[in-house]
Amino acid sequence: MHMPSSKKSGAAGLAAALLVLTSPAAATATTAGHTEPGHSSTEAVLRQDLAAVRRAGGGDVNVLARVDGPNGPPLMARLGTRTADSSDSIPWNAHFRVASTTKTFVATVVLQLVAEKRLSLDDTVEHWLPGVVTGNGNDGGRITARDLLRQTSGLYDYIDDPQIQDRLLNHFDENRYDTTPAADLVAVAMQHRPLFLPRPGGATRWAYSNTNYLLAGMIAEKAGGASWQDLVEHRVIAKLGLRDTSIPGLDPFLPDPHVNAYLTTPDGKRLDVTDHSLQHTADSGVVSTTADLNTFFRALAGGRLLPAEQWHEMRRTVERNDDPEDVAEMPEGTYGLGLRRIPLSCGGFYYTHEGDGAGVNTRPAVSADGRRAVTISLTTTAAPPDLAALNRATGTLVDHVLCHTPKS
Repeated sequence: MHMPSSKKSGAAGLAAALLVLTSPAAATATTAGHTEPGHSSTEAVLRQDLAAVRRAGGGDVNVLARVDGPNGPPLMARLGTRTADSSDSIPWNAHFRVASTTKTFVATVVLQLVAEKRLSLDDTVEHWLPGVVTGNGNDGGRITARDLLRQTSGLYDYIDDPQIQDRLLNHFDENRYDTTPAADLVAVAMQHRPLFLPRPGGATRWAYSNTNYLLAGMIAEKAGGASWQDLVEHRVIAKLGLRDTSIPGLDPFLPDPHVNAYLTTPDGKRLDVTDHSLQHTADSGVVSTTADLNTFFRALAGGRLLPAEQWHEMRRTVERNDDPEDVAEMPEGTYGLGLRRIPLSCGGFYYTHEGDGAGVNTRPAVSADGRRAVTISLTTTAAPPDLAALNRATGTLVDHVLCHTPKS
């Protein structure tokens, strides 16, 4: 289950439910990098922008950023919050749940299967999963695999279901070891009418729904002959040698090293939300590091994971026109197949997919040519950040890093 951090993808609802009453905490900043010509200025900008990200996150957060490119060692910066039960020392290789960034991994695997002719993007959900998407106006015969990956299915987001919201926002501790299978979560979505139905030849409508990627994972399992976890592990993680990336499934524990995440409950108590199995499905189940996410996105943009035809298909984006909340949180950009395309101030675009979960927010980004990537990881010590503010701050950092061209 994908743990929300706003009503839809997750944090406004969680922030409202978990009232914060904390005192200011001491913070320290550390930067690791090298100072060859052209890099010192990037390092200074990175430190300055990371401080702005921390402020946008509410102040009481731990943030870590890493920049990888073709011109030498990585640049890294971190800002930590000292509390009674946590250190201000954030490991450079801290593991965290990437939440919805998982969707890019899953979309990559589905497109690999398309390249191998094991399925088609024009295949319907009904073709692969007969009888799964039906009832209350839902029609799996009108929804294609492409619709699932690019969020144009119109399917209700199971995270929005009132009972699921109540369990996650008001009863997290009792439900932290949730093991609900993906098919059961899809069934929850089927209890609700769709937002819209795709119309072949008609105007494309878009609305973000985690349900889409539960179904995409289920189709990948049918077409690929293995669990979505095994497909991602074999076709992406092992292929790229991502030693710090894993899919723990129902195992609630993060690998070491990691930073604990905390939220404050309505009764004023701080709750450690680090250990849980809520994010075990294909919309949210990957665990990684800033280094491995940079490697993944650079490999994807550099053509190492998909043939040219499928990489082109992944980058064919649509306007986000039926989801005001998504647009309010992230005003710029269009959406492809498990990938957002965001304009750069210096011209061109970068590619990304955010991840927002219980106490952790992830913002990876890669230049269009795959040469440079940056990933920002934020871990809360009290409350979720305002996503609109966080996206503005992380967007500025990404823009500065990707628009800066270091000297060779």
